[in-house]
Amino acid sequence: MPEPVETMVAEILRLVRCESPSDDLAAVARSADAVAELGTTRLGAVPERIVIDGRTHLRWRFDGAPRILVLGHHDTVWPVGSLDELPARADDETLAGPGSFDMKAGLVIAFHALSRLTDLAGITVLVTGDEEPGSATSRALIEDEARASIAALVLEAAGPDGALKIARKGVSRYEIAVHGRASHAGLDPERGVNATLELAHQVQAVALLGDAAAGTTVTPTRTSSGTTTNTVPALASFSVDVRALSAAEQERVHAGMLALSPRIDGARVVVDGGVNRSPLAADSSAELFRRAQRVADRLALPPLTGISVGGASDGNFTAGVGTPTLDGLGAVGGGAHAAHEHVLIAELEPRVRLLAGLIDDLRAAPPGPPAPAASSTRAPISSTAR
Repeated sequence: MPEPVETMVAEILRLVRCESPSDDLAAVARSADAVAELGTTRLGAVPERIVIDGRTHLRWRFDGAPRILVLGHHDTVWPVGSLDELPARADDETLAGPGSFDMKAGLVIAFHALSRLTDLAGITVLVTGDEEPGSATSRALIEDEARASIAALVLEAAGPDGALKIARKGVSRYEIAVHGRASHAGLDPERGVNATLELAHQVQAVALLGDAAAGTTVTPTRTSSGTTTNTVPALASFSVDVRALSAAEQERVHAGMLALSPRIDGARVVVDGGVNRSPLAADSSAELFRRAQRVADRLALPPLTGISVGGASDGNFTAGVGTPTLDGLGAVGGGAHAAHEHVLIAELEPRVRLLAGLIDDLRAAPPGPPAPAASSTRAPISSTAR
C-alpha cells in the first residue's frame, strides 16, 4: 500500500533540516548520511558512498537490464544557519524551507516511486553532492552511468505548473584576471597601470559577446579590484556566466573570450575557464517526453507540458554523452534559490505515480539506441592576452 503523503512531507522536512551547502564538506557528508538512511529504508539496500576530493555522493546500483539512471543531488546553495531565518515548515498546502524545491523533495519523490516498483532490476540511483557549483567531482560518475543507460530521468524541480524541462541551455564559466602596476594615487599615479580601468574595458567587451536573438547571454558577475583607497590597483578580476542554446554559440563565445586584449598600455589580461555543461537539446528529451505524456494520460493525471529553461543541471551531462534525458521530474512549486522556495504538497503523489509509471513504460518497451554524443565540451583552459 502506498505511503500517505504525510510520510513524504515528514521525510522532505527531515532532509531540509539537514543543511547541505555545497562548499561545506562536513555538512554535505551529514546530508549524505540522512539521504542514505532514507534511501535504504525505501529501497531496501545500502548505497555505495563515493567521496571525491571530500565531496560525498551516493549510488544505488541494482543488477539487471535495461539500465535506467535516476539522477539527483542533495547539495544546496543555502549556507548553514539559513534555517534560523527560513525554518522548514509545512501547512495543509505548502512545504517550505531552504533546498526543499531544489531539490530535496525530488529525492523523496524518487525513493517513493522506486519503492512502488515490483523490483529494482536495472535501476541506478545516483545522488551527487556538488551539482550547484558545477559537478566538478561527480561529472565522470554521471557520464559513466549515463553511457551505460537507455535513459536518464532527472529529479530536478519542475517548471511552472509542473512543466517538464525538455531543453536546457549550456553553461560556460570564466574568470578574468587583469594585471596592472601599483603606484601611489596621490604622489605618482602616472607611474601606475590601473587594473580597475582595464577591468571596466574588459567588462564592456565581454558583455558585447551576448546575442539576444540567438538566446545567448554573457553576464559579468562577481568583481574584485584594488587593495587600498590611495593605491592605483595592480590587480582586478571578474567572473563571467555564459548561457547558450547551442554548442556552436558556446564555441563562438569561447573564441571571443580568448580574443580579449588589453586596452591600456602595460596591462595584461588572463582568461581562465570554458564550457562547463553542453546544452540539453530538445531532441534529447523528445521521445521520453512523449512517453511521459502518454503515461500521464493513462494514469488520469493532468496533461504534461514541456519547457526550455536557461538553468543547467546534471541532465546536460547525460544528454551530452548521447543518453535520452528527461528533466524536471521532481517537485512542483517554486522559488528555487530564493526565500520563498516551496513545494506544493498536493503534487507530490502525482509526481511519484508519474515517475513509477514512466520507469515501467521504459522497461516494457526500451527506447532505441542512444543518439551519437554531442561534440565534447572543451576543457577549461587559460589564455593570456598582452
